Amino acid sequence: MRNLLNFLIRYNYWFLFILLEAASFVLLFRFNRYQRSVFFTSANVVAGSVYEVSGGISSYFHLKSLNDDLLNRNMLLEQQNANLRNALNDMYVDSAQINSIQMAPNTDYELYKAKVINNRVTQIDNYITLDKGSADGIRPEMGVVDANGVVGILYKTSAHYSVVISVLNSKFIIYSKVLGSDYYGELKWQHGDSRYAYLELPRHAAFNLGDTVVTNGFSSAFPEGVMVGTVEDVADSPDGMFFMLKIKLSTDFSKLSNVRIIARKGQQEQRELERGITP
Repeated sequence: MRNLLNFLIRYNYWFLFILLEAASFVLLFRFNRYQRSVFFTSANVVAGSVYEVSGGISSYFHLKSLNDDLLNRNMLLEQQNANLRNALNDMYVDSAQINSIQMAPNTDYELYKAKVINNRVTQIDNYITLDKGSADGIRPEMGVVDANGVVGILYKTSAHYSVVISVLNSKFIIYSKVLGSDYYGELKWQHGDSRYAYLELPRHAAFNLGDTVVTNGFSSAFPEGVMVGTVEDVADSPDGMFFMLKIKLSTDFSKLSNVRIIARKGQQEQRELERGITP
């Protein structure tokens, strides 16, 4: 206590100075309109700058939650687009009916989010590792897509991880077609450029360079109409019986980050039935 009193006595003139300064500022800004307006204007500028900085910092730390929200919205839009495509394919062109279908949930498919934690693009047989497994409801032979198109098919799962056979794999084959056409063929990747795969179509199939290539729905892993890529070039197959279309893949495998896993109801039943067929 004595030390505190000695401190106050020693620096009493400083405390008196601060007290008088505070009183003078109060009198100045309280009873003079001009000085008061200048003070509040300056204070608002400073406060605005502080809020802007703090808001930017807060937004940065909320980027993950915003990204998750965007992914959820994209998944919903994909489901709605699939519903609309099915409706248009069935020739239901009435706008009111299409709007009602767009708002309805897609009960045939369920989408799971996953993050790529390992990815190879330079091997003959490339695989992708995801951070979701059987504990999350993931099982082998489900389809995997990203925001741009087909990524691959689930091969193996553990409790918390799964491995995907990438499109960039010699074992990966998916039936695809040119959008607007019923002719389909096998899409395969040839070891080399990760941007391209090749689609074999009958010679009487109609198409143009730049046409969109999508899944045809024959695979139990993917619904019809999932984006695969665009027609970049065309040549003859080695036996000359088919067209060999060079497809520029819509998915950039060198930048894979977030993907969605497609779970189709009845997929397991279909596969078990097909495996029971004796060739």
